[in-house]
Amino acid sequence: MTDGHQFHVVSRCELLPYLLSLRLGLSRTKAKELLRFGAVKVGRKVLVRHDTRLEAGDLVTIVAKSHAPDEAVASQGLRIVYLDDSIIVVDKPAGLLSIGSLHEKQKTAHRILNEHLRMLARSRSQQAFVVHRLDRETSGLMLFARSEFIQTALQRNWKNVTKRYLAIVAGAFANTQGTLKDHLLETASLKVHRVEKGGALAITHYRVLRRFADKSMLELTLETGRKHQIRVQLAGAGHPIVGDRKYSAPGDLARGLALHSCELKFHHPVTDAVMEFRSTLPQRLKLALPPYAETELAQSVRRTSPGPRNHQ
Repeated sequence: MTDGHQFHVVSRCELLPYLLSLRLGLSRTKAKELLRFGAVKVGRKVLVRHDTRLEAGDLVTIVAKSHAPDEAVASQGLRIVYLDDSIIVVDKPAGLLSIGSLHEKQKTAHRILNEHLRMLARSRSQQAFVVHRLDRETSGLMLFARSEFIQTALQRNWKNVTKRYLAIVAGAFANTQGTLKDHLLETASLKVHRVEKGGALAITHYRVLRRFADKSMLELTLETGRKHQIRVQLAGAGHPIVGDRKYSAPGDLARGLALHSCELKFHHPVTDAVMEFRSTLPQRLKLALPPYAETELAQSVRRTSPGPRNHQ
């Protein structure tokens, strides 16, 4: 499909079965991929779903080369993992802001997504709504909503969303797993501290995946979502994240903060289907590990975690 294809619908049906009936050799997975990345239009409608109703006489267009994520998005390092009418899941690179700040309003994950959605729909009214944020230095999975209603629904249920991270920290943990509980308070200097009284309760569950000579690889599951929670709690436990300039970590600062959002699992706000997304440790952080660590780490994760799943 290099120049695109157009088809006239003969009788009433749904879009996905119709695509599979065409003599294009599309598999179910491929057809869903075309839908996910806006490569299928019905008449002038770009935002269509697998169950969009087709009527006799409708014109279905499969746009050439649109089955892959938009090049403008990919060129800025942001990868669209999943997109439908309600939600967007992206894999954000380290160094990219989640949303605009006083000093940077142009190059953010939020703005890149907005421009992509407007291009897909050919409408300036299209936009993504922020559900949660990752620090600029943190890479990995982020969730956006397609409307304020969906944004509110996801944020209201945020405590039930599984949020897991991978981190490389200084030193070797004495325990193989445990829970960190602290009260955190942000000061006027915008730095977060642990406090004995007051502040907001922060709870992080950790599991040691591997220990190395001078560092450890951890899997962290958030029970609460406070600003800089993981970074402050690990530093307070005597194991700051490698590359964390703000909370006094040793290590190769050139590779940045060794923290990666590796898993999101939640119920779809419209269909209630279980949505589960995973992202592997990026290359920049693999380079911070000993040469033999990548193979051992993969074996450890396979032994203790279910395999990757992307529900579409």
